[in-house]
Amino acid sequence: MSITLNINGTRRDFDGDPDTPLLWVIRDELGLTGTKYGCGIAQCGACTVHVDGQTLRSCSAPVSAGAGRQVTTIEGLSPRAAKAVQKAWVDLDVVQCGYCQSGQIMSAAALLQSNPRPSDGDIDQAMAGNICRCGTYLRIRAGIKQASVSLAKRKSS
Repeated sequence: MSITLNINGTRRDFDGDPDTPLLWVIRDELGLTGTKYGCGIAQCGACTVHVDGQTLRSCSAPVSAGAGRQVTTIEGLSPRAAKAVQKAWVDLDVVQCGYCQSGQIMSAAALLQSNPRPSDGDIDQAMAGNICRCGTYLRIRAGIKQASVSLAKRKSS
């Protein structure tokens, strides 16, 4: 079965089983390896992508869930959001091993898109599905707050 996807603004066709996990299509068929496999049961968040602006765990979502929708991977994240979050991550030494970070960044970017000034509670709720084995949760929260301030400054300039 042929499924048409819009991945990072580019139309892509997938001929295969519609139940194939979206993650495998993104990584194996399209070669976009920034989205990571972590647990395979949508519990760790390493595989987070955006579908129509909402976070989705691509390891357990069938490719058919992306049909006719806008799918964004870490490689296609808007430069404005990506730069603000990535700069905050570097400034605050958020990353340790780094494996979970593409999922963390995707969840943070989605949060900041929907809520430009999140509280600690908002951040904790939005990031609750992303596991960091290194335990950098406080730095992740601080990074999101810093990115929020940075994005607000850019918007007002």
